[in-house]
Amino acid sequence: MGRLFGTDGVRGIAGEDMTCELAMNIGRAAATVLTYGRRRRPLVVMGKDTRISSDMLGAALAAGLCSVGANVIDLGVVPTPAVAYLVMKYKADAGVMISASHNPYPFNGIKIFGGEGFKLPDDLEDQIETLIEQNRFTLATGDGLGQISHCTTAVRDYVEHLKSSIPTSLEGMKIVVDCANGSASATAGQLFSQLGADAQILSAAPDGVNINEGCGSTHMEALCEAVRSTPGAVAGVAFDGDADRCLFVDENGDVVDGDFIMAICGLDMQERGKLRRNTIVGTVLTNLGFARFCEANGMHFAATKVGDRYVLEEMEQEGYTLGGEQSGHIIFRDYATTGDGQLTALQLLCLLKRCGKPLSQLAKVMTRLPQVMVNVKVSAAGKLEFYNNDAIKTAIREKKELLGDAGRVLVRVSGTEPLIRVMVEGQDEALIQSIADELAQLVRSELA
Repeated sequence: MGRLFGTDGVRGIAGEDMTCELAMNIGRAAATVLTYGRRRRPLVVMGKDTRISSDMLGAALAAGLCSVGANVIDLGVVPTPAVAYLVMKYKADAGVMISASHNPYPFNGIKIFGGEGFKLPDDLEDQIETLIEQNRFTLATGDGLGQISHCTTAVRDYVEHLKSSIPTSLEGMKIVVDCANGSASATAGQLFSQLGADAQILSAAPDGVNINEGCGSTHMEALCEAVRSTPGAVAGVAFDGDADRCLFVDENGDVVDGDFIMAICGLDMQERGKLRRNTIVGTVLTNLGFARFCEANGMHFAATKVGDRYVLEEMEQEGYTLGGEQSGHIIFRDYATTGDGQLTALQLLCLLKRCGKPLSQLAKVMTRLPQVMVNVKVSAAGKLEFYNNDAIKTAIREKKELLGDAGRVLVRVSGTEPLIRVMVEGQDEALIQSIADELAQLVRSELA
């Protein structure tokens, strides 16, 4: 068996890779590993997104947890960061989320949080995988079996937590919000109305198969048009399927991605003395323009591997307060232990209200270098073969030499999808597009 866990949990096509049997065994293994040596009965909170397979996989996961003696609190449909928060509030030993985030509805996955609200480090994931491979579980019987209870306060408690993160209401702000027909459909309407915003809510009618379909942070076109056609709208906000990502649209209908969000919020936090150690954490995919922004404003930029879990690990190790990814996973460590789309939306909207400037003007603090990303679909075997393919390695080296200090090339295996991602940055848009296309075609011919 190859490694189950990618950069954001276990993920695959529901019923094919992500089966009920696998979900049950993940539940058994996670409860065993995360509660090892504890005497009391384990308690696990479980949330899910809106895709059609989430009920099925949630039932199997809960059954696995109960079969080794863990009690389960079913939170229902909630965002992933709600699970991270509620595992602490409800004093549980672990939290699990059934979601494949930004992926289309046929995919699903399982994300696991420890009792302090953090995603699991590699060593604990490895222990869980070992137990699953060995199929070595101590099953409970009789009154040792776990039970499932259904929580009716999860959305309310999470919304109250989000509201407490800003010192003011959003009264008088007209915004457009795209819920991606996902988890934010259960929370965003309440959140923004209770804060007094005039919010037009889009894509909040999930039917099990329309999550992320032509909407949300992976498909921004409808939100851009909605903002342009809504008189007085100061911004648009888009979430992904499990609402741990957030992208913005300015008042002109132009996209403001995660790098710009970090730049705007980071500069504001620096001015207010809230940017600890004057550092922002990003990843190797963070635009070069962001690094230049940090340098120009006397900030430090720390880059990690791709994945908000690695961003958070760096933040925790060094005591930083802001980090994130271009894709919209933004971590405000003063308020959360993981990326939180709705928390990010509140922080930036509150900033907009406080400063009284349009988002388009705030976004001018950073100049984005041209960047091209090409995704190449490959098989599972192709993903593994990538690391040993000499032709691809040679081509990447040659293209890096061609760009020199004027750009960069990054070709990497996706941790969440069956893809090889080719990213090229530089000053010459035609050149970087040509390089990206050439490398993508080579990857396709060698690995697809």
